[in-house]
This record gives sequence, structure tokens and C-alpha cells, in this order.
Amino acid sequence: MAAPSSAGSSLYDAIVVGAGIQGSFTAYHLAKQGRRALLLEQFPLPHSRGSSHGQSRIIRSTYPQPHYTRMMPECYRLWAQLEAEAGTQLYRRTGLLVLGAEGSPAFGACLQSLAQHRVPRELLSAQELPQRFPGVRAYRGETAVFEPTAGVLRADKALRAVQDLFLQAGGALQDGEKVVAIEPGPVVTVRTSAGVHRAGSLVITAGPWTNKLLAPLGLQLPLQPLRVSVCYWKEKVPGTYGSPARFPCFLSLSTSQAPHDIYGLPAGEYPGMVKVCYHHGRPVDPDERDREPEGSALPDIQILRGFVGQYLPGLEPEPAVVESCMYTITPDEDFVLDRHPQFSNIMIGAGFSGHGFKLAPVVGKVLCELSLGQAPSCNVEPFRIQRFPGQRRAAL
Repeated sequence: MAAPSSAGSSLYDAIVVGAGIQGSFTAYHLAKQGRRALLLEQFPLPHSRGSSHGQSRIIRSTYPQPHYTRMMPECYRLWAQLEAEAGTQLYRRTGLLVLGAEGSPAFGACLQSLAQHRVPRELLSAQELPQRFPGVRAYRGETAVFEPTAGVLRADKALRAVQDLFLQAGGALQDGEKVVAIEPGPVVTVRTSAGVHRAGSLVITAGPWTNKLLAPLGLQLPLQPLRVSVCYWKEKVPGTYGSPARFPCFLSLSTSQAPHDIYGLPAGEYPGMVKVCYHHGRPVDPDERDREPEGSALPDIQILRGFVGQYLPGLEPEPAVVESCMYTITPDEDFVLDRHPQFSNIMIGAGFSGHGFKLAPVVGKVLCELSLGQAPSCNVEPFRIQRFPGQRRAAL
């Protein structure tokens, strides 16, 4: 997958470290601006070691935090632009069903954000829900909102499309090349397992490896890598939870039984199986993610069993397939999009907390703008490093 580049010391306008969806979109935007950009990836591509692999992700505007809802119109526009440039479909509209308890602050904040940004929506009571979506059962004291414009992104296909268009625009992509040292300065030097590269700016989008790269630069962010179970549940009656039945994506907001959200996507990547996952996982060193934890208890899967049995009666109560993915979460589950507090030509995009894929077109645009010294085109205040106690003020 790597594009040829000169060995030894190479000079670029910008280097992006980490070829997941965020880094790939950053490199894509840089190349579209006519900048000579290098995208570095430590593993041979494609791989499943990080957070951007897999066949599907939810795209939605329903968030309790209005800053994400505000970013979504531009995200949809840029995803459509990518589809047009790549000549392939990356988004499938399914709608999104959000379940929450009546009076829930998070559910109320979602409704307020949708109304504020004039996102189409439809409220459904617990009694109306099974009539509209027969495969879902809700209970008294619960309510739901349906967002019809939400849907599914084809994740692996999208990542390949972004990288292919980056290469077509003149970018260089080097995979299987691990960064071993970063030397800051007016020109940043990046030493790798294969050579030396230099650039006027550096963008770090290394997912769970971010802090390992930042430590020698005098910065540690409150980032927690998690290993998350990705579970697929078999339909009792084939077709019940798929496209023919118009089954939507769904999100169940946290409850006392499930302290974190539960989300699901209609049957697609595995025929007759619905993707239902718990929005949390087990702390892990990203370099040892395949090491099984002591004991066999998997509390996330236990929570999912209870949820599936209670809310999705048309699915078998045991997962048929269990895979894994990596999250890198921040304490508030908001992103980090900022400059290094000391080195203003080093940008950091991190902490996407399991919900960053859909927002990658805008994230990449913002990181590109920061790299070029331009004012960011969206409000980055919620994403600054300075919000974390003990961190020096960022130099935006």
C-alpha cells in the first residue's frame, strides 16, 4: 500500500503519524491543499490493531453535547464529497433509534441539541415503539427518539477510499514504518524504523499509542486505551433485523444496569447477525492487546446478554461472534484537537473515545488547518488540552 518515497532524509510540508481514519483524513486534506504530505503507519496496511478497522460505524447527529451535533452537517457534506470523488457508496441511510428513561438528563440533552440544530426527529413512546419497530421492546418509563437521517458508514471501505485519494493527490504513504524518535524544532525530525523524515509541521494521530509518542516531548494526556468487545447476535428469524425490515441503528443511553451506552447496527456484515456492543471495555496496553485478562469474566458481555434478552427478543441471547476493537478515551469522552503546549508546529488529534469515526472528515480538516497555521473552521474550545488539570496552556 505504501507509495514510493526517497530513502534516508526526506523533507515534507507536513508529516502525519498514524494512518487510521483521523490521520488519513488529515493527510487527504493537506494533499488537497497542495501540500507535500507523508502519512506514516507502524503496521502493514490493512490491519486490525487500532480503532479504524471493521466494516461498519454509525453516523448520527444525536448527541447530548451540542458541539458534535453542530459539526455533523459539514461531516455529511464531506462524506458525500468523498463518495463522489471515490465513485463508491460509503453511507447507507437506516435512521437511528435512541432509547432513554423519561426524565433522563442525557436524553433531554439529546432532544435539546436536535431541536437547537433543527435535525429531523420523531418522538416515540414505549407503547408506540414496538408498533413502529417490532423487533424492539421498551418498558414503561422509557421513551425514544428516531433520527431518520442517521445511518451506517462502511468503515474499511471508507478508510481505503481516503488513502487512495490521498495518494492520487500526490501524497506519500509509508506503512510498516514505526516512529522511534521525534525531534522538535522549526523543522520537525521524525526518525523511524526505516529512515529519517523532516517537515515543517507534524500531526500525531496515533490512537492508543499517542502518549508513547508524546512522553519524550514532555507531555502526557489523560488517555486510557480500552479493549472493547464487538459482538454479533444471530436473528431467530432471518431478516427480522436487516434492511428488508427497515431496522435502524440504535443507541440505548446509560442506565443503572448498564453504566455506559449500548449501541447496535442492523444485520449486514455477517448475514443474519446484528452488531450490538457495549460502549466501554477493559484497560489495556495497546502493544499487549491480544493478551487475555486474568479470569474469564467479561462484564461487558454479561451486560449485553441482559440487554439483548430484554430489549431485542428476536435475537439469540448469546453472541455468535466476538471480535475486539480499541478505544482511546478521555475523562470527558471529548476529543483532543490542539497544538502541543510547547511546540506549536506539532498538532495532536487523540481521545476519540469510540465515537470519532463519523466526525473524521471535520477532524482531519481542523488538524490540517492547524498544521497550516490557519484558524480552525469549527469551534475547538471543547477539545483543548488546557481543560485537563495539570496540563500547560495550549498555544492555539
